[in-house]
Amino acid sequence: MKKIKFLFITFFTAIVIVGCGAYSFTGGNTGDAKTIQIDFFPNQASLVEPQLSQKFTQDLQDLFTRQTNLTLVPRNGDLYLSGEITGYRITPMSATAQQTAAQNRLQITFNVRFVNKLNEKDDFEKSFSFYSDYGATEQLIGGVLDGALEEIIERVTQDIFNASVAKW
Repeated sequence: MKKIKFLFITFFTAIVIVGCGAYSFTGGNTGDAKTIQIDFFPNQASLVEPQLSQKFTQDLQDLFTRQTNLTLVPRNGDLYLSGEITGYRITPMSATAQQTAAQNRLQITFNVRFVNKLNEKDDFEKSFSFYSDYGATEQLIGGVLDGALEEIIERVTQDIFNASVAKW
């Protein structure tokens, strides 16, 4: 009797999932798209961090291939992401009693173009930006730089994912 109940529940669950259409647990809706092309994002900012372009492009490609069923292609993708890094700024954020910076902020801005060849109303071009704060006594090198870039890239790639396929 338990075996029959288990089979019935499994069968019913499968019918409901298939009947409701494909569902992505990551929130990404790629529609009928099967492929995505993500071009290299060159650094056009006035200050250039050598590893930024490669790391950002790779992390963006990884996010889309991990969280969707899309295949990454070098050209003619159903979905297409391109753009450039347009800003890389370091600014003092808070002051001490001696009127020196207590904290600095690294802010990076990315211009992104998204094209959906199957549904043109989803196309956009917009700017995405995020920042990371670090102590003024720290230099933006080594682990401090790596941590700041990781924080910024993780946030911006997720924002791009949400704007393009999650529709948030």
